[in-house]
Amino acid sequence: MTSTSDLVQLITLNKIGESDFTGFSKTVGSPNVFGGQVLAQALNAASRTITNGRILHSMHSYFLEAGHLELPIKYNVSIVRDGGSFSVRRVTAHQNDTVIFILSASFHRKEDGYSHQIEMPQNIKQPEELLSWSDMLQQFGEAIPPRTKGFMEIDRPVEFKPVEVPNTFNSVDLPPVSNVWFKLKGNATGLDLPTKQQILTYISDYNILAAAMNRHASKAHWGNTVTASLDHSMWYFRDFEFDDWLLYAIESPNTSNARGFAKGNIFSRDGSLIASVAQEGLMRPKK
Repeated sequence: MTSTSDLVQLITLNKIGESDFTGFSKTVGSPNVFGGQVLAQALNAASRTITNGRILHSMHSYFLEAGHLELPIKYNVSIVRDGGSFSVRRVTAHQNDTVIFILSASFHRKEDGYSHQIEMPQNIKQPEELLSWSDMLQQFGEAIPPRTKGFMEIDRPVEFKPVEVPNTFNSVDLPPVSNVWFKLKGNATGLDLPTKQQILTYISDYNILAAAMNRHASKAHWGNTVTASLDHSMWYFRDFEFDDWLLYAIESPNTSNARGFAKGNIFSRDGSLIASVAQEGLMRPKK
């Protein structure tokens, strides 16, 4: 995948029944299906059963089994509730007879009300001052650990520019934060809000556990730690566009019991808070 259109094609499922959909997978450099892909596809299935114009405002999910890249994924949507203001859907993802993922999503009719938000982090370097993953490969390719390098070499429809870049030659514990600018490749104009939310959810599974890993960087890295998304929740606040860089500001309040917890806020360049994310992931040191 190299463009926005490739990503839209990936997350847009085939409808095979009244509430059943099926999709395929694309690797992001790991041996299993990328969690962000399953999140986005499940939301695509849920949103296509919403016929009253309500807008996705939150979702909560659990990853139950690793997905196989070569097998199709079937998504079944249950209509839990269509109330006066909110609609709730439950999505179950299967490969063969195995349930690999479950998600609940809530949709809200548009209403007027109070509004406030936290401020965007200050004194953050702008994207024009930073190197992208592609730039890093070109400049420092031989110095990047093999597993990380292999991951970064995969073609993606998203460009990432991290603000903080760990020094692989000087492994020290770092603050448990991670700030990453990201932008879609190719033409991203004309997307409707459900599609933009699904793409944003796909991207939200990137980078989030890095904040938890940073706190233990003197001894932990992606090569000696087994990592996997365990659960993922997200709240959607405002409409937005993908025509400029967005900032994913992440912090990790806790790691314990071979799990890392991280939460993040996604801002537009002008400081508008678009969405918030929370995830707990496996961080198991290899024996």
